[in-house]
Amino acid sequence: MTVKELTEAPSLSKLYPKAVVGGLRKGGGETLPEIEYVRAGVVADPAHVAAYDQVCGFRLTDELPATYPHILAFPLQVALMSEQAFPFPLLGMVHVANRITQHRPLRFDEELTLRVRAENLRPHEKGRQFDVVSEATVGGEPVWTDVSTYLRRGGGSSSGGRKEQLAAPSADAIWHVPSDIGRRYAEVSGDRNPIHLYPLTAKLFGFPSAIAHGMWTKAHSLAAFEGRLPGAYTIDVRFKLPVLLPAKAALTTWRTGDGWAFELWNARKPKPHLEGTITAR
Repeated sequence: MTVKELTEAPSLSKLYPKAVVGGLRKGGGETLPEIEYVRAGVVADPAHVAAYDQVCGFRLTDELPATYPHILAFPLQVALMSEQAFPFPLLGMVHVANRITQHRPLRFDEELTLRVRAENLRPHEKGRQFDVVSEATVGGEPVWTDVSTYLRRGGGSSSGGRKEQLAAPSADAIWHVPSDIGRRYAEVSGDRNPIHLYPLTAKLFGFPSAIAHGMWTKAHSLAAFEGRLPGAYTIDVRFKLPVLLPAKAALTTWRTGDGWAFELWNARKPKPHLEGTITAR
């Protein structure tokens, strides 16, 4: 494993053009690069945390939402996936799942060491998928882990089978998602993928309108559980159909034996955007 130690966050404004140009030369591959990005001494900016909390619906406290360190690790993830040795182009990959484990509550003034690597390249019915693993430690103690699963479409062995006929769910909350939420989340996350910004840029990639970030839908869902969360837990989400902006979405939640389960639906028709669980550790 080659370790690349960074003293500052990679510049996303420089990485995105590199990823676009470099992606034109990538034709796929059978292996992921043995590269790990490491950045020590990472401390969250309180003003940035407050802006993130506002966009995602969290209350202002001295603790970080479990989804926030994903924002800190994201530039390292993009740097890794922009490597020449990375087999797939960054644009066109689909974020299909995300699992975050918070081992204990994190204060916004704690100094984190972040590590990011890719692993577990495997077949998928619609192509190939792999995991980008991000970890945070404090004084050598693991405190947070994030596993983002990405799908590279093409070359799969199945069309995905018959689509389920779903019944309309009962809603615990109705979200009225504004048309600019993609731009607002992009400001705090750094994820300026054009599919999230404007209808015109989204149409260039085959979407009828801009779509909400999957990690915003996850964070906003998590915010609905504030006051009921244990100190240590795992929140595991599978992304289904995109949230076309503007949107009306319905959140359904229910108790399980060791935590909670939840689904986010299109409120106008019974089609799921996201499904997930929160499990106490």
